[in-house]
Amino acid sequence: MQKESRLKSFLNNPTRALWSMALPIIAGMMVQTLFNVVDIMFIGWLGADEVAAVAFVSPLFFIIIGLTVGLGAGVTASIAQYIGKKDKKNADNCAEHAILLGIAISVLLTILGVYFGRDLLILLGAYDYILDTAHSYLKILTFGIGGVVFSLFFRAILAGEGETKIPMIIGLVGTISNVILDPIFIFLLEYGVDGAAIATVLSQVIMLAMYFIVIFVMKKTFISFNFRHFRYTPNILNMIFKVGIPSSLSMLIISFGQAVLNKILINYGPEEVAAYQIVSRIDMLLFMPCLGIAIALTTIVGMFFGAKEFSKLIWIVKYGISRAVIITIVNVVILYLSAEMILPVFTSNPQVLEVGITYLKIIVLVYPAVAVSVICARICQAFGEGMPLLVVTTIRVLVITAPLALYFEQIGKPIIWVWYAQVLAIVIATGISFLFLQHYFKKFHIVGNTSNS
Repeated sequence: MQKESRLKSFLNNPTRALWSMALPIIAGMMVQTLFNVVDIMFIGWLGADEVAAVAFVSPLFFIIIGLTVGLGAGVTASIAQYIGKKDKKNADNCAEHAILLGIAISVLLTILGVYFGRDLLILLGAYDYILDTAHSYLKILTFGIGGVVFSLFFRAILAGEGETKIPMIIGLVGTISNVILDPIFIFLLEYGVDGAAIATVLSQVIMLAMYFIVIFVMKKTFISFNFRHFRYTPNILNMIFKVGIPSSLSMLIISFGQAVLNKILINYGPEEVAAYQIVSRIDMLLFMPCLGIAIALTTIVGMFFGAKEFSKLIWIVKYGISRAVIITIVNVVILYLSAEMILPVFTSNPQVLEVGITYLKIIVLVYPAVAVSVICARICQAFGEGMPLLVVTTIRVLVITAPLALYFEQIGKPIIWVWYAQVLAIVIATGISFLFLQHYFKKFHIVGNTSNS
């Protein structure tokens, strides 16, 4: 039974703490990527219309995941700060608030999905057979929304106390369950796309059951739940929302920005859209190590901030940023030199390859800056400040990239100018992120001897 917090061990060895958290997070993200790939692979065997139907449902679930992950960031930062202050009572209370928040979100989203799902799909452009298939798929997934929401909240709660191995293992079990159940329900029982939805819901139920067993039955975690002693505390909800709402809005802005960019790129041609989508998928794989470090830093910095261990905090921030940049630079060199070999794995279309290789070789040059920007935003979240991420995302996506890309397309500039717009936006966003970080270091008087003792 986990009775003591990880604060002492994290303070004794911040480097080990960072990697002991980051590596399971990275592995978990890879597992989640596999989960998504397996789902779309089996559905792809049914036909193009079935893939299109699922594609119309995806934005709706991106909104759900964006909302939950965003609020989860607030939960993680709040719990980490309370543990740093050695205030277990409020750390537990924060987790209990998260559970009640999860219930409210699940009920609300389920009602919206049941009563307005078809209208939302029509609004997104689904029609005829694709609409019927998408709506049937969505109806089944709607009853599994609670599983998605609570799995993400439990993961956020455990991350707040520094536990990342359990979510990784549970995520792996969920993926294996989905791989086994997908062909059974899709092909063997002949439920088609509905079968994929059933398999996904059952996999979520299995994951949720495992979280309940680990947390409530086996009590393997430092955080504990006792709802008889629950005390509604507006300050705790404010802490969660202060980080969570800007984070959720940032994810929605990114999604909206991608849709806008797709509309601009389609004027150049479908090949350009395909090239952009392929490189974006490669992005996801490249940034997994960086994102793993950033998420781990949210917990560690939150704890050190709560404990007022500012020397350790400064040291781990510098260490985390430097290692993320080094890893990203290595990945950039590999991608740049092997672009002509990597992209043909995704497509054989010569024009898509030409555009994609050019885009990849331009955009990777600023990937180290993206690493810095992501980590700076996460560290601000650890301080309980969510607005920097929202401001930086808004400037990067809505103020610079989208307007400039549209302007270049309107005046007839070649597509390479659209890529340059993204580069400029990333560089400016990174500068602003770093300035935000410096501002909060000064605001909270975070100074100290930066040597790691």
